[in-house]
Amino acid sequence: MPLLKDGKIADDTWAFVADGDELPAEGHVAVSLARFLTEHETLLAGNHQVGVKLANSEDPGALKPWLDRIGMIALEFPKYVDGRALSQAQLLRRRYGYTNEIRATGQVLRDQLRLMIRSGFDALVIDQADAEAVYAFSSHEFSEFYQAAADQSATIFEKRQQARQVKKPTDERTRNGN
Repeated sequence: MPLLKDGKIADDTWAFVADGDELPAEGHVAVSLARFLTEHETLLAGNHQVGVKLANSEDPGALKPWLDRIGMIALEFPKYVDGRALSQAQLLRRRYGYTNEIRATGQVLRDQLRLMIRSGFDALVIDQADAEAVYAFSSHEFSEFYQAAADQSATIFEKRQQARQVKKPTDERTRNGN
């Protein structure tokens, strides 16, 4: 399955290392949250970039003390009906200010892509033959949003408020006879 970063197929430089397996001497490694919490000193002192794979039932707040040193966080979509990873991404971006890569893994579906992007995902592993085209279409499928999200797109409410502010001076001049 291809890895997409910002909509383009990219090489995956991360090695996911299972709990109990030996770490490579160097390179980008991603481990489970449990392993990171028990071995974070060794992992962060090593000669490699560190990533963490979170299950959708795990609290991303557990990583808060180390977020500036974690290069990638992979969030799992175990089933297409389970959107908890969307909430995890929102928390990481909006509450904790995480700026590095957030990757969607598991059952990443075309109809969820726009919401994933809005939630803060900037990389995803998707099972689509024409992944770049699917991403390009899905990322622009909707142009207006009711809810605020991590991508900072203006909501319909905000756009309406801005339009009212632009109209107000003209309306006031009309009422005053000018």
